[in-house]
Amino acid sequence: MKMESEHLEILAMIVEKGGLTEGAEALHKSQPSVSRTISLLEQRVGAALFEPGRRPLRPTELGASLARLGSRIHALNTEARQLVERYRKGQAGRLRIGGTPIFMDGVMAAMIAEFQNHHQDVHFEQSYGYLETLVTQLRNGTLDLAILPLHPSQIPQDMEFISLLTGRNVIACRSGHPLTRKGMITLADIEPFPWIAPPADSPLYRDLQRALVSIGVEDFRVNFSGGTFASIASVLAGSDSLTVLPYSVVFQTRKMTQLEALPLKIEHPNRQLGLLVPKEQAAAPALAHFKTFIAAQCSNLEARIQHEQQVTRRRG
Repeated sequence: MKMESEHLEILAMIVEKGGLTEGAEALHKSQPSVSRTISLLEQRVGAALFEPGRRPLRPTELGASLARLGSRIHALNTEARQLVERYRKGQAGRLRIGGTPIFMDGVMAAMIAEFQNHHQDVHFEQSYGYLETLVTQLRNGTLDLAILPLHPSQIPQDMEFISLLTGRNVIACRSGHPLTRKGMITLADIEPFPWIAPPADSPLYRDLQRALVSIGVEDFRVNFSGGTFASIASVLAGSDSLTVLPYSVVFQTRKMTQLEALPLKIEHPNRQLGLLVPKEQAAAPALAHFKTFIAAQCSNLEARIQHEQQVTRRRG
């Protein structure tokens, strides 16, 4: 015996509405069509589904049980249609995102949270890594998108890189640090203070070395190294240590971390923060929406940074 799920849904609507005509109207079907469906269903189950001669229609015990199943089927079908629609609109799905720790925590975390405020059915799986690891994961399909700073020469030929933010590093410290009270900062001013170094295998660690050499610091004392952005920010907040960070990270998190950028020019990396994806990737709707959203958020962040720099120059 085979029963069509649609037939059970029709039965459920008739029972809910109390009659063939009323059920047909709710289903946007003709009354004869609905009547034939019920007759066919009764033939297949070998029993009456409604008590004869009753107005309004009253289901038999079997009819009522099958109607309850039909209601559940209807609810599941409705849920499935809504899920498909949300998926097509980029409002549901799974995104596997990897990136460098400093940028993921310092810039992207707040943007991802904002995206999820409007796309609550999009599930994120976030991981950390640097170029080699991230490219491997993109190629083997375990990652959908990488967020990292790259020089044009580093972009793999089979990858597309969407630039988001210009690379600019600064010397960062806590608000209230002794150096923040100085109008002009010299090499002699920073020499007494220890440094926090990013993970040794990170591009930012090499940036730190080059930046210090560019201002004449050949040897520097490190009192903390490695860790996440959260741990680096915590050590900075509780000490007079200095470190090198992307200005976008300092700007984006300064209200939360109370970090400041010192007015001392250092060498900037010839890199840009961006999105890395395989060229042949068939992007899911949620991924396409996320890429567009992040590009807009970073454009807004870049504009706010430039505006502040213009205001600072006018004041200076």
